[in-house]
Amino acid sequence: MSLAHHRRKQPLVVRQQLLDVAARLTMEQGISAVTLDAVSGASGVSKGGLLHHFPTKNALLDALFESLLDRFDADINERMREDALPHGRFTRAYLHAVANLRENPGESAHWAQITVALLAEPRLRQRWRAWVQERTEEYVGTDSSIEAQIVRFAADGLWLADMLGSHDDGSDRPALIARLVELTNK
Repeated sequence: MSLAHHRRKQPLVVRQQLLDVAARLTMEQGISAVTLDAVSGASGVSKGGLLHHFPTKNALLDALFESLLDRFDADINERMREDALPHGRFTRAYLHAVANLRENPGESAHWAQITVALLAEPRLRQRWRAWVQERTEEYVGTDSSIEAQIVRFAADGLWLADMLGSHDDGSDRPALIARLVELTNK
């Protein structure tokens, strides 16, 4: 009997290992480097084992996107729990989660690569649109003002500027964030 029959299988551990390797490859070499062969080789998981968890490259990329989105959601939810003011709570949490991405280079790099993939992959764009729509509907009573929408659009612009490094001119970022937060109170 082979060793595989005696080895304790840990499918959740293997699945996460594959996602971690895909994320690392994305960060180091770009989304195009994420191939089934590359992930299999870098993870030490057989291609058959990889295909068991992710039958296609698209399934792997979708799972990677979902993993990032889950972490982003968790960050937003934690920030919302810490915010006592209901009006604009989601928008403030979204703003701070986006603004603080650059403080976590690993997470920021993952999002940068996934953002590029969002532009190229219609199914990922659809998933992002669905996430935005779900949150818009969920927080319609507290975050549907024009000011809240302006802040979320500004946060998206900040995200893009941080990703590109295009507007880091030494301006007073805390003052910018504070002014955007003020808008959520209207």
